[in-house]
Amino acid sequence: MKKIALATIAALGLTGSALAADMPVKAPKIVAPVVTNPWDVAFGAGIYSNYIFRGISQSNNGPSVNAYFEPRYNVNPNLQLYAGVAGWSIDFSNRATAEIDIYGGIRPTFGPVAFDFGIWYYYYPKGECYNSTFSPGLCYPSLPVNGNVIKDDLSFLEYYAKATWTVNDNVAIGGQFYYDDNWLNFGFDAQYAAATLKLTAPSNWLPTGFGLYASGEFGRYWLGTTDAFYGNLRLPDYNTWNVGVGLTWNVFTVDLRYYDTDLSQGECNAITSDFGASYSPSNIIPVLNPGGYGSKWCGQAYVISLKADLTYGSNLK
Repeated sequence: MKKIALATIAALGLTGSALAADMPVKAPKIVAPVVTNPWDVAFGAGIYSNYIFRGISQSNNGPSVNAYFEPRYNVNPNLQLYAGVAGWSIDFSNRATAEIDIYGGIRPTFGPVAFDFGIWYYYYPKGECYNSTFSPGLCYPSLPVNGNVIKDDLSFLEYYAKATWTVNDNVAIGGQFYYDDNWLNFGFDAQYAAATLKLTAPSNWLPTGFGLYASGEFGRYWLGTTDAFYGNLRLPDYNTWNVGVGLTWNVFTVDLRYYDTDLSQGECNAITSDFGASYSPSNIIPVLNPGGYGSKWCGQAYVISLKADLTYGSNLK
């Protein structure tokens, strides 16, 4: 009996094996490789209570709006090429009302350190040669008494290099250097260097979609000696700084920031030729600002802004 049972079991086992061998084998599913589009586009817009650029108001201490469009090409995860155009509303001494920025560069990344090298062109269309002592629209090859004369074309080219070290999710430290070959068409080259720090709150501090940060910058501008149109004057170097906090929600950012410089109102007038400069004996600076006019474009300022920044492929998909 045992022999019959064992034989039966063996027969069933062989039959099962034979049946399994005869069954068709399901071919493995072939997964097509994911093709990543190397192109990307960043764009956005903002409104500011004051447009301050390296410590000096570009909007006569009034509100300003801006927008930008920046196509990007990702060569690989650690190398990006980009070009862009941006625009700001301004209120310059020469009556220019718009700043058009055209720029491009390369952004290599090495681990936690990101670099940015590029060229930036600041274009200020429809400016007027302005002289507040004589008549608006008239220009002279030498300085009037109050020094408030400015060329119609203030456009200039700038080269820059930046580096940002992301220490962790909450701390980023940066350094920047800019070289201007003919700063605001004043006839001299200039350099600006700055250090930055940004602290980002842990994500669990706020509801989903929200972010909070604090950031600051300290910079120094090295100016030079103007051409004969401005009287061959040596403009003062100066320090500038800002610190602020921001709240983000999805693509939106609200930022409140404090700006200041170490320029006096008399020095600020010599640099800006502010059309709204006012007289005070304390603003008199021999040779540099003998007319005693002073500008408030370089002093303390609080700026609130609302911005939206989007990236096609990240925010819009």
